[in-house]
Amino acid sequence: MTDFTSNFWGFYIAVIVLISIIAVALLLRSNSTVRVKKGEKVELMGHTWDGDLAEYNNPLPGWWVALFYLLIAFALGYLLLYPGLVAFGNARHWSSASQHSEEVKQANNQFGPLYDKYLNMPVAEVAKDATAREMGQRLFLTYCMQCHGANAQGAKGFPNLTDNDWLHGGSPEKIKETINKGRQGQMPAFGAAFGEEKVKDVANYVLKISGRKHNDLRAERGAATFQQVCIACHGPEGKGNQDIGAPNLTDKIWLYGGSEQTIIETITNGRINVMPSWQAFLGDAKVQLLTAYVYGLSQNVVAK
Repeated sequence: MTDFTSNFWGFYIAVIVLISIIAVALLLRSNSTVRVKKGEKVELMGHTWDGDLAEYNNPLPGWWVALFYLLIAFALGYLLLYPGLVAFGNARHWSSASQHSEEVKQANNQFGPLYDKYLNMPVAEVAKDATAREMGQRLFLTYCMQCHGANAQGAKGFPNLTDNDWLHGGSPEKIKETINKGRQGQMPAFGAAFGEEKVKDVANYVLKISGRKHNDLRAERGAATFQQVCIACHGPEGKGNQDIGAPNLTDKIWLYGGSEQTIIETITNGRINVMPSWQAFLGDAKVQLLTAYVYGLSQNVVAK
């Protein structure tokens, strides 16, 4: 909900719309009153093109005037039936929200039984069902591909869902919990606390434990800082903690990139990442199908 609401703008829009329609009608009227008597010579307006083509002060054609009046009548009828005048509502009591709700209700009545078929099945079994897999894929391409990609392999800042590396766990229960409730991951910024040199030391230690090229001297100094500060989330060995969504720093999988510069950026500025909650919007049955689809991708389940 917005913190700023005012009925003034509804009346403002209504007045502008009505004045505009009245002005168009008056303009049309004033330009359609000219009549040419039989045998009377039409006045030239003084505009010529190419020497021969001239503009005459002829009255507007009757069909053209009638068409404009029909358009004005249509506009007034539309404003009466739909909320174009905003503050005054409409005769049909129509709104886009009510229409959407009605369409959702009709869709649920039509497709609900098909979704509900899989609601009480174990996720692992649903993942093996070819029809359920196809339905889950369509849901994924509608709601999830914007962040995770059509192939579910993610992008910078958005996890790859096709591997078996999980920030919060990859069991059916954890995947469903993530979709239902959403997630909010946060890596605090340590640039001000550590200083530039210490940040580089910690970054090189992270490179070392992940098996990447690093500066040994900096990594040795960074180890002490890591054991004092970073183990609170990532653990003493840097293997992460799925309970709080802290990533494993010892593998080759990086959400934002594993170069020295990127790791320095992460330590310095921190990271904030949000996975929205979908339960209220999708409902239990669709979440079940999405869960099964994602679980099947990560486990290489073959649908039958």
